[in-house]
Amino acid sequence: MKLSKNLWLSEVTKSNTAIRRGIDNNPTELHIANLKYLAEKVFQPIREHFGCPLFVSSGYRSKDLNEAIGGSQKSFHSHGMALDLDMDGKASSISNTDIFMYVLNNLNYTELIWEFGTKDKPD
Repeated sequence: MKLSKNLWLSEVTKSNTAIRRGIDNNPTELHIANLKYLAEKVFQPIREHFGCPLFVSSGYRSKDLNEAIGGSQKSFHSHGMALDLDMDGKASSISNTDIFMYVLNNLNYTELIWEFGTKDKPD
């Protein structure tokens, strides 16, 4: 199922942890609706702005999967309302900093996390 022009549901639900541990990571219809909204309003504008594929390192996480990986109980991932994008090591000139700054300055969002970086750079 496509969530937007360039994002598939399978990209945001795939989890090696879920596969290894036999955890059901299938979203409900409400979660899918949230993921579609996120894909159309956040993912797709980023994708179109930079004109290259984006790597989703984490998307939807069922409550069981979120607990298994030690995610926050308040994580938006468990509601289908969060995507982690990671361009580190990808064959692209786009960096995590580029994506972060684009979202910060151009898109509406509830939470934007500057993860695994320094005070100057999120990647």
